[in-house]
Amino acid sequence: MTTKNNALTFQTGEVVVYPGHGVGAITGIEEQEVAGFKLELLVIGFDAGKLTVRIPLAKAKSSGLRKLSEPAVVGQALEILSGKARPKRGMWNRRAADFQERIGTGQLTAIAEVLRDLNRGPQQEEASYSERQIFEGALDLMVKEVAAVNQITDTEARKLIEQSLASAPRPGRSVDDAAA
Repeated sequence: MTTKNNALTFQTGEVVVYPGHGVGAITGIEEQEVAGFKLELLVIGFDAGKLTVRIPLAKAKSSGLRKLSEPAVVGQALEILSGKARPKRGMWNRRAADFQERIGTGQLTAIAEVLRDLNRGPQQEEASYSERQIFEGALDLMVKEVAAVNQITDTEARKLIEQSLASAPRPGRSVDDAAA
């Protein structure tokens, strides 16, 4: 079954990205009656059936549901990871809210910016608990999408992402260290 909404076409079996949950597959398109209204719902399964989400078709676009990124966007996101982190300014709670907002967009490049800005390299354990939680959440979302787009395993995708993060310039590290 295929359905079209606001220039987005979804098909059963298609892999999509839903902000906050990550990469899932459309397992069906069903009609349900809710409060006297008939709604067409996209049924999306995440993590091998452990979670199922139903999204009204009319709200699919406004909810942030989107198709997988193009390979060029994945390349751009990996490039962002190896860039220089934005300087840390302001209170942590405001920065954390900004990070969560960027992750919430579901856009791969925004998630890559969060990872780049929170990356501490091998010293990641020195980060605060909330920094690690945000970092790990963003990393998981990016791993799933990179793996789906490149048709590789999550482990291979994580290694690709970690390599890009490792090549990023960090304070206190010389250029010779970065090349090693």
